This record gives sequence, C-alpha cells and structure tokens, in this order.
Amino acid sequence: SWLVIKPGETVSITCTVTGASITDSSSYLGTGWIRQPAGKALEWINNIYYDGSTRHKDSLKNKFSVSRDTSSNTVTLTGNRLQTEDSAVYYCARYPQSHKAAETRTKNTTQIMFTIYHLCNVHLLINYNTMHNLYRNPYY
Repeated sequence: SWLVIKPGETVSITCTVTGASITDSSSYLGTGWIRQPAGKALEWINNIYYDGSTRHKDSLKNKFSVSRDTSSNTVTLTGNRLQTEDSAVYYCARYPQSHKAAETRTKNTTQIMFTIYHLCNVHLLINYNTMHNLYRNPYY
C-alpha cells in the first residue's frame, strides 16, 4: 500500500503478525522493521521481541519507535517528524525462535541479521506537494 505525508508529520504503520503469537517464546522471537529508499540498500530500523523488549538502530532511535498490541497480534512502527529523506519502502518481518539472531556490533550501530518471514510492506512518500495525497494505489 501507499502512504503520502508532508515533511514534519508523524506516521504509524501497523503490521499483523501471522504464523505465531507475538508473546509465544517457543515459536516467535521478534518482529523487525526495515526500510529501503529508492536505489539504496536495506536499512534495519528496530525490533520488538516476544517479551516486549526492543532494540533500535542508534542513528534512528530518536526518529522511530516500535510498539505492539498483543490482543490483535500487531506491531506498529511510528515515525516522528519525518523528512523527504525518510521516503522508502518500509518492511515488517518476523523471525522465529528457531533462528536466533546473530548480532554484529559496529562502532555506531547494531545490525541484526536474521532469517525473516516477510509480513507486509508500505511505500511511504514524504513530499511537499499535497496533491500527492489524492493518490492511493488501487491494487491494495
């Protein structure tokens, strides 16, 4: 699906987790949010785990937060004061307990490498032209 907002606005993207309960530690480890700006590499944003704990990329932790609703088995990414450079395809994915995360620490960030099960994606466009707000992808 598509979302179009103006710079400086806040947006929330909610993803329904399928295949496991988000509180079931025997089958579910966590849900991750990843984004990919046009023509650029994938970038990890954050994770939320079965116990509700979270992990964030250092450079994005003040811009994005993650929360969950156990009653609806959903995970929500909230982006604050987004700018044009935050335009990207945002992916939500889950990974199971059987595939433990391998963490690679670098000087300024933590990268989480994992086997993912793609759940949903949203094309987020941040643009000053409010006419773009009239557009919605008819295929979703």
